[in-house]
Amino acid sequence: MQTRRLGKTDLHLPILSFGASSLGAEFRSVTLDEAMQSVRVALDCGLNFIDTSPFYGRGMSEVLLGVALKGVPRDSYIIGTKMGRYDLAHFDFSARRVAESVDVSLHRLGCGHLDILLCHDIEFVPMQQIVDETLPAIRKAQQSGKVRYVGFSGYPQKIFKFICDQANADCVLSYNQYTLQNTRFADETVPWLKTRGIGAMNAGPFSARLLTNAPLPAWLKEPESVKAAARAAAAHCSTTGVDIAKLALQFSLAHPDIATTISGSANPANIRQWAKWATEPLDETLLREVQKIFAPVKNLGHVEGLAENN
Repeated sequence: MQTRRLGKTDLHLPILSFGASSLGAEFRSVTLDEAMQSVRVALDCGLNFIDTSPFYGRGMSEVLLGVALKGVPRDSYIIGTKMGRYDLAHFDFSARRVAESVDVSLHRLGCGHLDILLCHDIEFVPMQQIVDETLPAIRKAQQSGKVRYVGFSGYPQKIFKFICDQANADCVLSYNQYTLQNTRFADETVPWLKTRGIGAMNAGPFSARLLTNAPLPAWLKEPESVKAAARAAAAHCSTTGVDIAKLALQFSLAHPDIATTISGSANPANIRQWAKWATEPLDETLLREVQKIFAPVKNLGHVEGLAENN
């Protein structure tokens, strides 16, 4: 698996990383065997950066990861988790909760230290708290050796400049905004991050199943015009014998200034397929054809979090 350096850090992440949200049964019921096998297959396929959060399964993802990683040499994987979001509407970015959250995550994961700790979905709270209270508290955990690198995650592009203009972050994570349909992260934010040496990570290359052949979930927030374009793009790919998911993943992986793209599944077969696709060439002709289909709805998304943060 090809790797890229994460900003100014000494971490070299695989261009395709394993998202462990599915282990928390966020999308369907998951068996213990599926969870264990998914982690093992991910590591075997070179997806040795694992991204999780106490929010995923309300702790279940971290717990199952801890079980799956027992006996795995610590220097063979890189692990990142988050803090601040603990349920759909439960957010706590206080300094006190930082210390508690780090210790709880370390206990669940059994990994000794966290390579990356992110403030999770900061667009749902007044963001000045992240600058004034949360990040300074995480830096204290960093000084104690519990955390190596620090950052934050979210959906609106506004959040990245707001925080990084006022505070020192090692890396950031954007989701669903560097895809076949939506490239705002690369258009608006990644070049700006690069000039500051801040590592860029992308999650959600399939945009919550939008860019797959799977039925669209009822909770998908994208406008109907975007959904219609995605169905048309998927059908066009099918006429050439290509799964749109393959094109979507390869497109996201190809950006040289995005260190890694994170995708999650509790299905080991999916992970093996993604790893295979990561080694195959991108069909540039098909890409241009699909981009033409998406042109009328390019970069259309939705509002996430507080209105003031969008």
